[in-house]
Amino acid sequence: MIASMVPAAGAGWEDGHRFTTEVTAFLAARYGRWACGWDWAVGEGGGGGVVTSWCCTSHSVGESAATAAKVVASLLEWRDWLEELAERFAQLAPPAGADAEERSWHLERAATRLVTVVVDRTGAECGWYGLCRTVLTWFLTSTGMGPESAKEAVDAAVGGRFKSWTTPSRTLVDAVGEDLAVGLTGEQPYRDR
Repeated sequence: MIASMVPAAGAGWEDGHRFTTEVTAFLAARYGRWACGWDWAVGEGGGGGVVTSWCCTSHSVGESAATAAKVVASLLEWRDWLEELAERFAQLAPPAGADAEERSWHLERAATRLVTVVVDRTGAECGWYGLCRTVLTWFLTSTGMGPESAKEAVDAAVGGRFKSWTTPSRTLVDAVGEDLAVGLTGEQPYRDR
């Protein structure tokens, strides 16, 4: 099916964009919303994601069968990333019944580890911080927080402190983690764990 959707050789930007939009709609209809990140590639052409099997339409769209194979490889790579995140979220979640101080510690630890893994997987290339914000928001929603509240908490903690093509310092990553934890619990994470 995907091979039949590939635009003709020499097609313009609009046709390439239409192709990725149509492929995304097809994959999401067939597999679910999780498939929507299949083309979120590393670097400038991909918008700061983690997928390495796809770059952008100008570099990734070519002969029909090869392009379809790249889409499948990218979808599988994206799925692996999501499964990895689900495992990390389960490991990093504050335990049920945790008091505010313990919850703060777990949230700070989760944030610093998740920011670090996003930096590692994206190489802190162009737009990586968008995926970072998304991952932190997904983590908070996985702990039971509503999506809007999670997004607001992440926006408040991250602000505009992360930049394209810049690996954040350990101090900055720690500060974002602490700001997120304190913003959500009102408690400083304790350090003696």
